[in-house]
Amino acid sequence: MNESDARDALLVRAYETASRSHVGDTWTEADRDWATGAARQVEGERASVDAFIARRARLGAERIAARERAAARAQRMLVWRPWIGRVVVPLALAAGVASDAIGTSQRVNLLAPPLLALLAWNLAVYLVLAVRSVVRMLRGERPAPGPIAALVGRWSHGVAPPHRVDRLSEPLQAFVADWAQKSAPLTAARVAAILHAAAAAFAAGALIGLYVRGLILEYRAGWESTFLDASAVHTLLSLVLGPASRLTGIALADTTALEALRMPQAGGENAAPWIHLYAVTILLVVVAPRLLLAGWQVFAQRRLAARFPMSLDDAYFRGLARMHAGAGATVRVAPYGFRPSAEADEGLAALCARVLGPRTVLSWAPVVAFGDEDAGVPVDDAPVAPDARIALFSLAATPETENHGVFVDALAARGAGTVPLVVLVDESAFRRRFDPTGPTGAARLEERRAAWRRMLAQRNLAPVFADLERRDFAQAQAALQEAIDRASGPVHG
Repeated sequence: MNESDARDALLVRAYETASRSHVGDTWTEADRDWATGAARQVEGERASVDAFIARRARLGAERIAARERAAARAQRMLVWRPWIGRVVVPLALAAGVASDAIGTSQRVNLLAPPLLALLAWNLAVYLVLAVRSVVRMLRGERPAPGPIAALVGRWSHGVAPPHRVDRLSEPLQAFVADWAQKSAPLTAARVAAILHAAAAAFAAGALIGLYVRGLILEYRAGWESTFLDASAVHTLLSLVLGPASRLTGIALADTTALEALRMPQAGGENAAPWIHLYAVTILLVVVAPRLLLAGWQVFAQRRLAARFPMSLDDAYFRGLARMHAGAGATVRVAPYGFRPSAEADEGLAALCARVLGPRTVLSWAPVVAFGDEDAGVPVDDAPVAPDARIALFSLAATPETENHGVFVDALAARGAGTVPLVVLVDESAFRRRFDPTGPTGAARLEERRAAWRRMLAQRNLAPVFADLERRDFAQAQAALQEAIDRASGPVHG
């Protein structure tokens, strides 16, 4: 999947996972079915999952953009703007030419020309880049833009300022945030290529300006220092300019000759040989490495743009893969301490279908009575493991570690990490008992939710709250998808 297809896929996902109240008629269930059918028809049943998802995303993104102009603007806003490189690099070259690489006077202090500072700065940058690469490798982190790169990326990659993002609808805000995260490695490569090329251009410009000014001005070279003698200066210059000296055949002055160049008592000598040595050193240490780094980043960005680094292993994309294969997900539901109503059964089926696909099938385990959690934990005896398991509780019950917690622990142990376990708390009965629209009911609702969060936090789990009877899935859908993704982790194969 390339960069454009990935961006379309994230846009469609943002609308398909957003609450109906925020999407309206921009993207409906009928649109979802149409995009799936059209993609399967165009790509064919034997097409790869990537090709199917990419085609479906293109079709869906076109329809969404046609219906909502803000979506079309958001897409354009996030498209990379290559002109930034064509502006920054020539500006860096011009700045280098305009800079005075020697100084305000025509006397060249061999120990402190601006070219020496340029060398030191670039060596420091190489050290920082090396340390960051090692740290990222050890931590398993993806490349991400630094502060300067992030600023350039904001200009050129359309990362909108917060005040513009805040005016977008809920699905578009999710889309912008998701794309900023997923495209960070590609943005980092693109911006790094520009910055490396600009650094090389600045150094080359400084050398060009130096030689142009040298045609009409005579520079005199010498040195002065409070703490160093001629022997120490010879050692330092041999370290910095030695490689250029060996490459060009221009000999470095020995200790006696350097003593004769000590300022201010000495008038210095013609600086041309020293300028040549510094120019070759700059080419070796700054221009050539920066161009190599820029070329490497160009190669990396082209590879990332052609094969966008986005995993298709979360619940949403796995659901699309099942659609393409004509299969449905299976969810094993284990209720504890209560028997859900028929309306709640249907609501849970609708919620799971929105997350895992329209063909999702629920497999209900017998209700485990309160206190029977040790002996009554259901066994998954199906020949094929389910795609997810749900421990279903009622918010009307106060969570007890020795009961509800033990039940969750037993379910987790039965799955042994092979099937994601999600804890879903049905609010239907609680809301019938306490009106959540009033201050007392709202306070009770949040208090009971907090109790469930505290109990499950000890098990590194986060509950999903949903009013299954009323099918108020504005927040439950995103929470359930996040819980399944977090519990399942990356899936390969």
